[in-house]
Amino acid sequence: MAILLDRRRFLGGLAVGCSAAASPLMTPVVFASAPWEQRLVVLILRGAMDGLDVVRPVGDPAYRAMRPTLAQGGLPLDGWWELHPALEPLLPLWEAGEMGAVHAVSTPYRDRRSHFDGQDILEAGTGEEGLAGAKDGWLNRMLQAVPGIEAQTAYAIGREELKILVGAAPVSSWSPDARLELSPQARRLLEVLYHDDPLFRAASAEALGIVDELHREGQSGGGELAGHVQLAQFAAARLRGETRIASFSLGGWDTHGDQRRTLARALRTLVETIQALREDLGPVWGHTAVLCMTEFGRTARENGSKGTDHGTGGAMLFAGGALRGGRVVGDWPGLGDGDLYAGRDLMPTRDVRAHAAWVMRGLFGLGRDVLDGAVFPRLDLGSDPGLVL
Repeated sequence: MAILLDRRRFLGGLAVGCSAAASPLMTPVVFASAPWEQRLVVLILRGAMDGLDVVRPVGDPAYRAMRPTLAQGGLPLDGWWELHPALEPLLPLWEAGEMGAVHAVSTPYRDRRSHFDGQDILEAGTGEEGLAGAKDGWLNRMLQAVPGIEAQTAYAIGREELKILVGAAPVSSWSPDARLELSPQARRLLEVLYHDDPLFRAASAEALGIVDELHREGQSGGGELAGHVQLAQFAAARLRGETRIASFSLGGWDTHGDQRRTLARALRTLVETIQALREDLGPVWGHTAVLCMTEFGRTARENGSKGTDHGTGGAMLFAGGALRGGRVVGDWPGLGDGDLYAGRDLMPTRDVRAHAAWVMRGLFGLGRDVLDGAVFPRLDLGSDPGLVL
């Protein structure tokens, strides 16, 4: 125990020290204006959000047996679905039809379950076969298909670019001061470095938790706002003007151990982000769609560390007054032994990119040929899931 505590102290100190030295290394927010009234915000949830814990299929007879620790204390929705208890502050949005979920979805990425590859494929919007040649992201390719796109004024350039908006269409980037915050690269490096060492993996997660708690303490103590709230508020300020597209990422979703605590922390960050967007957008919220996307799901069964490992099928959360929420959308594949992908993961029944494409079609009127050609090459759009009002 003494060794574990010493490692936690070391990693906690390292996290704080590195983040202070690296300021500003926070996730940038990327913006673009466009000739529409509707707004689109894409949140990348880095680390592979466990959709089976966030939106729980408790009506499936196999669910609770697979997750004896994680299945406790959910928020009932309709008898089949429950929400993670950390999402309780967003229940009013769900009940108002301004928040929902899409389940049993994934990108085309399969089997290797690498955060780096999974996130690159998610942001590039390609299949694995097209990733090597992808020079831009799917949001930028969407903007390239619209004449007259102009970039917003740049405020301060962050060191990291979001691949999702990299490309020929003009966009602008901004990042707040990130004191006491690790960059997404640093978080991902720690996750990869300690992935196969349970002791250091737990210590790393604890250290990142310390950093996040320091942000919240600073906010509650009258100090600076937490970084994710700054991002959301600045995004909302721009979206109230000429900006129509915004994207940024939230880390902390890799939950190999002690998932009840670590996932609750990540969900609190997401809750505060969506609340800040809702409050600061004001009447513009009614013209806004927020898509919360992650690189892949997690294993159907919880592991011996009361967490979950890298999986395949998962969930996409969505919010905003422009979308039809209050429901879970998707074709449920079941959790029986014969239903799982590779005998371990939720089986994807639809490409998550199709849902993003149909949202863009509903918001911006883009043609199917643009969406399944330029934006998401060779995507099978399928039928309209009816997400947009």
